[in-house]
Parts: sequence; structure tokens; C-alpha cells
Amino acid sequence: MAYEKNMTEGSELSHILRFTLPLLLGNLFQQLYNIVDLVIVGRYLGYDALASVGATGSLTFLFYTLCIGLSVGSGILIAQCFGAHREDDVKRYIVNSAYAAAIFGAVISVIAFLLSGPLLRLMNTPDEIYSAAHGYMQIACLGTVAVSLYNWINAVMRSLGDSRTPLIFLIVASVINVSLDLLFVIVFKMGVNGAALATVIAQAAAAVGCIAFAFIKVKYFRLSADELKFHRNHFVKCIRTGVPIALQNSMISVSMIFLQRVANGFGSVVMAAYTATMRVEQLVQQPFSSLNAALSTFAGQNMGAGYVDRTVRGYHKTVKVMIIFALAMLALFLIFSRNIVGIFVTEEAVIDIGSKALKLSAFFYIPLGLIHTTRGLLNGAGDVTYAMINGFVEVIGRIGFALILLQIPAVGVWAVWGTTCLTWLLTAAMSVARYHFGKWRNKVNA
Repeated sequence: MAYEKNMTEGSELSHILRFTLPLLLGNLFQQLYNIVDLVIVGRYLGYDALASVGATGSLTFLFYTLCIGLSVGSGILIAQCFGAHREDDVKRYIVNSAYAAAIFGAVISVIAFLLSGPLLRLMNTPDEIYSAAHGYMQIACLGTVAVSLYNWINAVMRSLGDSRTPLIFLIVASVINVSLDLLFVIVFKMGVNGAALATVIAQAAAAVGCIAFAFIKVKYFRLSADELKFHRNHFVKCIRTGVPIALQNSMISVSMIFLQRVANGFGSVVMAAYTATMRVEQLVQQPFSSLNAALSTFAGQNMGAGYVDRTVRGYHKTVKVMIIFALAMLALFLIFSRNIVGIFVTEEAVIDIGSKALKLSAFFYIPLGLIHTTRGLLNGAGDVTYAMINGFVEVIGRIGFALILLQIPAVGVWAVWGTTCLTWLLTAAMSVARYHFGKWRNKVNA
């Protein structure tokens, strides 16, 4: 069985959708074990515990996405070289991106652990949930190196056109996570710390398993001693390509941290509703992010081969698929929002706020989808400079819109969700404008 897929020939949409499906299933499984964490915590430990986990979400996302951004950048370079049939460079980028991911992940793990307490205080985390949130975050932060390595091997396999293998290991990780959640939280009574530990162990297992499999089955991992040597030029290019995406992710995370602080200011009920709706929206975003990743690989391979028109056709067809999905989700949430929020909590006050928030957000899913699909094209083409611009726009949007909406008494708690919706609209407009300006057409840099 071949574990590489050339996407420079054949139907554009067929390649993208076939690549997207395993990505989507994998992302859904990943979100599944995130949701299981919350369901178990919310149902067995109460909504204060749920709020404590939610208080850490944007912070851990900040540290995780720094590592994810570096991996995405490495994947872009590998995809471009693969599309151009430069096999020696593919191997060099695989090796040197591994060094970058391991070093970066270890450093971020230590920094995140040390800063967890001060950052939670900075976010105005309520005293009654601070201790639980701090313990949860410390464990999650120590697992950042596992997140880095898992996302690195995912990015490498996907850049070679294989989105199925990471899915298999993610399914295994999901089963491990759910099992350990039940064991640590319900049987061993470890509280929210047990939920964090379960997730870290599951992520590490997926990383180790997928890396071992790649060395056994994928020809580009059959490396000689000379090919395992450090190559400064390739290492630096991995950093240069990954850092703008990592900075984009970090800026988005900073804006999310600010918004989490706004939610914290409204008390535990709003915090619990915000936590539940964020998890649901993360689930909804998985088809969008899967199309993003698929289009990034497709664009990387085709731009590396010099097929600009083919890349454009793939983008346009992907946008049409995205719009259909966004409209379907709007219809779903208009009908079943209360039932969906009720999966997480039983308190009527939380369900009432959360269900209305889901309906509001659903009207802005098309702009959200445009952000993902356009970002996938631009990243794959090598236009990583825009990644930083994109991150800056999201920071300005979330902070600026929040400050404005908080000054309007009639808006009240809806400033939390209204800020997100307006930020999606602004960022989508900027992304589409960048696409039409066309600078991405000559950004291949592998």
C-alpha cells in the first residue's frame, strides 16, 4: 500500500474531498475526546469544575497552536518539494522539521508550566475555581511536547498526501482518552486533573504510534545516517515558514484569552455556557479546518509543480462545498440548540444562554468557512506573511469589538459571542481581499 498521494493530476475536487474525509473523521474524534472530558467533568463534578476547565482552554490553545503552526509550516515545504519531485529535499525537511518540533515543543512545555498560574490570575479567573483550573492547566502544559510531536508527524504524513494513517492513530487515542477519563475521574476520583492527564497520555500514545509506523512503512522515512544529519538551511526554512503561522495562531489565542477574560467577568454561569458553546463550535469548525488542511496540501503540491490555475479551480470548488455545510449547520442549530447545549450541563440558566449563543453564531458560519478555506490556499501557496496579518486582524477584532460592545448596556453578556461573530466577518473580508490581490501566486519558497 502506498502512503503517498500525488495531487497534481486528476479531479481537483475529488482529491480535496478524498483527503478531507479522513481529516474530518480524525478531527471529529479529537473533538470527541475533548467533549467527553467536558461531559464527564460537567456531569460528575459539576458546573464549577466545567468552568475551571473552560478557563484554561484559551491558554492551553495558545501554547498548543504555537507548536501546531511550526508543524504546518514544515508541512508546506514538504508538500511543495513533493509536488516538484525533489525527493532529497523532502527527506531533509522531514528530518530537520523533526528537530525543530522536538526542541520547540520541549521549550514551550517548560514555559507554559511556569506561566500557568500567573496567566490564570491575569485572566481574572474566579477564586472558587482557580485551584482546579491551575492543576488542570499545569498537567496540560507539560504535555505540550507530545502535542508538538503528534502535530509534526500529522503534518508530514498529510503533506505527502496521506490523511488516513493519522486518522487510525487518532481513533486509538480517542479510545484511550475516553477510557482513562472514566478511570481517573469516576473511579480514582482525581477530579479535573484526571481529565487533563487522560488527554496528555492519549496524545502521547498517538504521537509515538504514528511516528513508529512512518519509519516502518513510508519510504521517505528510510533514512541513512548521512540523511539524519542536521542541515542548517532546511532547519532555518522550517522555522521561517512555520513561525509566521505560529505567530498567527498565538495572536488568535491571545485574542481568545482576552475574550475568555470578558466571559469570566460575567460569572460561572456565563463561563459554563461559553465553555459549552466553544466546544460545540470547535466541533462545527472541524469540516472547515479539514477543508483548510486538505486545500493547503493540494495547493502546496500543485504550486510546487507550477500549476497555478489548477490550484485556483480547487479553491473555488472547495468554497462551494463549505457554503453548503455552513447552511446545513445554521438549520441544525436553529432547531436543536437547546438539546445540544443540554448534553454538557443540566442547569437551565446555562442552557438558555448557550442555546441562544449557538443560534447567533450560526448566522456567521459562511464568513468563518471563508477564513478557513482561503487560509488553506494561502498557506499552501507559501504566502505565510499573510498568516501574521490574519492573526493581527483577529486580535484587533476580538479586543476592539469586545471593548465597544461592553460599553453598550443593552448588549450585556452577548458581547462575548457578538465579538466572535463580528471578528469572523472582518477576518473573512481581509482573507478574500488577500486572495484577490494575487501575491500568493509567486510565494513558493521550498
